[in-house]
Amino acid sequence: MTPETSLDHFFNHLAQTTEPQNLYAPVNYIMSQGGKRIRPQLVLLAAELFGATTENAFFPATAYEMLHNFTLIHDDIMDNAPIRRGKETVYKKWNSNIAILSGDVLASMAMQQLLKTPCTPETLISMSNLFIQTSIEVCEGQQYDLDFETQEEVTIEEYINMIRLKTAVMLAGCLKTGAILANASQKDQNALYQFGINLGLAFQLVDDLLDVYADTETFGKEIGGDIQAHKKTYPYLLALQKANNVQKTQLQHYFSSEQYDKKEKFNAVKTIFDALRCKEETEKRIDEYLIYAYKNVEETSLNNEQKETLRQLALKLSKRSK
Repeated sequence: MTPETSLDHFFNHLAQTTEPQNLYAPVNYIMSQGGKRIRPQLVLLAAELFGATTENAFFPATAYEMLHNFTLIHDDIMDNAPIRRGKETVYKKWNSNIAILSGDVLASMAMQQLLKTPCTPETLISMSNLFIQTSIEVCEGQQYDLDFETQEEVTIEEYINMIRLKTAVMLAGCLKTGAILANASQKDQNALYQFGINLGLAFQLVDDLLDVYADTETFGKEIGGDIQAHKKTYPYLLALQKANNVQKTQLQHYFSSEQYDKKEKFNAVKTIFDALRCKEETEKRIDEYLIYAYKNVEETSLNNEQKETLRQLALKLSKRSK
């Protein structure tokens, strides 16, 4: 059984027989949907690269995937997002109260899973501290994201800091966790963590572009959701920076009003993005983070073949279509 198959098997049977059903059925629902499973794969990959067994790494790998899905359940409520992975979101299928509780129990189950890892007490403490710190920082990032919706001015660097917290630290935490479990050196752990940060920043900027330019069926959720929710994404902030007075007024008006047809609003904003070449400029920034990630790989003690594995991973995630 491959690690991917093991993960799917575990998540497909996670909460099928647990009562009360209205608490655990949503947990089973979201965890059995599959998704990209990027985070557990990062834990398993890092552990394997530095010599740990994937059997031991399975526990923290599943913990991070559960933590990630906890954040998705709550994020979808806050964003009023109806679709996730091509299916109704948890709050939409049940209701917000059930979704909040199911998310809460999933976060607790994630920590419970991490604590099952067969390792020394010192290793378990290190992994647990990182897991908790990652959880805290993800919440900080989500709060910044919410604040930005009503904050009149947001700088690009403030936005980058927000996505570092909301998205990148979890990818970095997954990679460092695998390295901790494998007893990698502190230098390797830190290099892998920074690799994860740059990978995560690129990953989120790709997401920002996909929300505007993706194929809906491939993407698995509605495009234009960030525009409808008035999210100040990287392309939007870039557009504000580059816009003339007329374009800036139009953008600010569309992002402060609900009185427009969704399709009209999306098309108008996209037209401004296209005119200002925001897609191309965002792609340049993605490539910069990719180069930084490559440099982080070179700082590790891994052999050339192992380094190439990480480089190919970074390339794949920064050039994805969903």
